[in-house]
Amino acid sequence: MPLIWSPISAHGYGHAAQVVPVLNELGRQIPSLRTILRTNVPRHFFESRMTVPWELRPAQMDIGCLQHGPLTMDWEATWQAHRIFHASWEARLKEETLAICEACPDLVIGNTPYLAMAAGAAAGVPTVAIASLSWDDILRDHVDPEQPWHRAILEDIRRAYGQAHLLLRLTPGLPMPAFHHAIDIGPIAHPLPPARTRIRRHLEIPDQDALVLVAFGGIQFNALPFDHMESMPGIQFLIDSPVPPHNRRVHSIATLSERFSTILSSVDVIMTKPGYGTTIEAVATHVPVVYVRRYDFVEEEQLVAYLHRYGRGVELSRADFLDARWEPAIRQAMTSPAPASPPPACTGAADAALQLLPFLQPSEG
Repeated sequence: MPLIWSPISAHGYGHAAQVVPVLNELGRQIPSLRTILRTNVPRHFFESRMTVPWELRPAQMDIGCLQHGPLTMDWEATWQAHRIFHASWEARLKEETLAICEACPDLVIGNTPYLAMAAGAAAGVPTVAIASLSWDDILRDHVDPEQPWHRAILEDIRRAYGQAHLLLRLTPGLPMPAFHHAIDIGPIAHPLPPARTRIRRHLEIPDQDALVLVAFGGIQFNALPFDHMESMPGIQFLIDSPVPPHNRRVHSIATLSERFSTILSSVDVIMTKPGYGTTIEAVATHVPVVYVRRYDFVEEEQLVAYLHRYGRGVELSRADFLDARWEPAIRQAMTSPAPASPPPACTGAADAALQLLPFLQPSEG
């Protein structure tokens, strides 16, 4: 029975959303496959998504980035957290290597903790990254030349990534030159058919009103401008957080039984930050996007370019977002023309499985 050890960054849910379809596709082709998920992503995320037998073994695999809400990065705190993480690097590496050796997996598939790349290599297990970004690419523009330890940590991260056997680089993805061997694969997304009529009936939304999903990648705002949202004529909202009493035009996703991907494909507009999973699914399901950029997170450039090439996107400035001047951008997104180019097919999971199967199946002859 083949076994995969899968370390996953817990910086939001996007990393898990990229690797789960690959694990499911491998399980479809190898029915006896088992998976150990090595992550602090909560169990409930996997319960509705994993179709292969799995076990969750929580552990902090990396730092990612520290944020104040979904739009404000705290780079000083991020670097300090990395400094603490790396101060015990040798102990962490030893512990993770031992955990892998005790599990005896056939393959390590990470997205994309560099600790796991180094530990998998130290354990002598083939180690593959599946990712659209790496943490050295994210951090490199925020190195303070007056803090030499920033550069030292960045080089440690790159050395760890360089020990991976292979990178399967998602479309669109950052260059990630720290990996010595990379193969480009298609986008990963698992869009689901819409349930527009059922959702609107459940929420009692009139046909003439637009439904806007406000979702910022699993990181919630401390507060939303509910009074302004209630006052936008002809527009209603779905949010991934509690709704104050007496709101009639703002609804909580928690009241729906549908999967998030079904909800996304059923709305008229999604308001979000440029994140991989949401962008790819919105493009695949032809849902227009109103996006709010951070401008200090390097992955955004490629995702925004992808959205404007293959989908329908309108930028809303952070100031207009915070001041609840949403309506013009929402209406512009709804009336924007269809793109001239069809998007790439979401073949990433199948592409990845094709590359990974040789590690999991005995060779013939």
